[in-house]
Amino acid sequence: MSEEKLAQFANQKYINLQTFKRDGTAVATPVWFAERGDELVFYTSADSGKVKRLRNNPHIRIAVCDARGKLKGEWVEAEARRLDDADAVKANRLITEKYGLIKRVMDFFTKLARSRRATFAIRVH
Repeated sequence: MSEEKLAQFANQKYINLQTFKRDGTAVATPVWFAERGDELVFYTSADSGKVKRLRNNPHIRIAVCDARGKLKGEWVEAEARRLDDADAVKANRLITEKYGLIKRVMDFFTKLARSRRATFAIRVH
């Protein structure tokens, strides 16, 4: 990831993740993320539409946004790949470090609901 493209995501809380349906329609969703070297990492519910769309098409666009998805930066072309279990644990730790108590609360409710998560790495073109 080039330094200038990575710099816009530093110290930000949310990215707007734009995935694409089979017909090419874009679907944008704000997500938490963490920086990991030259990648960004995020997680989502394993049975979400995002996971299905990413399985069919790993091409995405990302931009800095607020919690409601309102853009605060320019779209950047990228690719997402699902992480294996060991990498997902490491990525989850980074996200927990970044978001602290609120992330731990979310983890608690995720365990109660017995929800599964899918964790992804993003690499900008």
